[in-house]
Amino acid sequence: MSNQAIARRYAKALSQIGQEQGKLTDFQQELTAIDALVLGNPDLQRLVAFPLIAPAKRAQAFNAILLQAGASDTIRKFFEVVSLAARLSLLHDIVAAYNDYVDEALGVVEAQVSTAQSLSGAQSQRLAESLGGRTGKTVRFQWRQDPSLLGGLRVQVGSTVYDASLQGQLRLLKTQLLSA
Repeated sequence: MSNQAIARRYAKALSQIGQEQGKLTDFQQELTAIDALVLGNPDLQRLVAFPLIAPAKRAQAFNAILLQAGASDTIRKFFEVVSLAARLSLLHDIVAAYNDYVDEALGVVEAQVSTAQSLSGAQSQRLAESLGGRTGKTVRFQWRQDPSLLGGLRVQVGSTVYDASLQGQLRLLKTQLLSA
């Protein structure tokens, strides 16, 4: 089984607990803080990644760190289980998978938007409303400026691409002219 699949299982279990306790987003904030704490400290990175430390010792050390950081009992117990199973090295993957589960539960979808030029606030709002209507979900944008588009924009939501760029329109016109 791949590490991503294992991380998704742990994240799913925690998201179910979070939903039962009504703390789905609280756990997300805690996980994000823990992830940032580990990423910002080389010693913690070694503790998480180093496989030669016995899982029980790793669990004990990580629990002490989480206690000092003010983590909730549920999160501390969760990471104790993860540590004892020798899966603490999957911390970042678990956090990413948990964020996906939270987005799914809250009806949020991520859209990657490529534009030739930055959009105004009103244009961004209209785009959010339009995509929200098409997907039936709240849309979170990831913006990228792409001068090769010449004008317009290209939006990818999941595996669906909406191409309203000048380059895309020219390509469509060329296809239509060649097939006529």
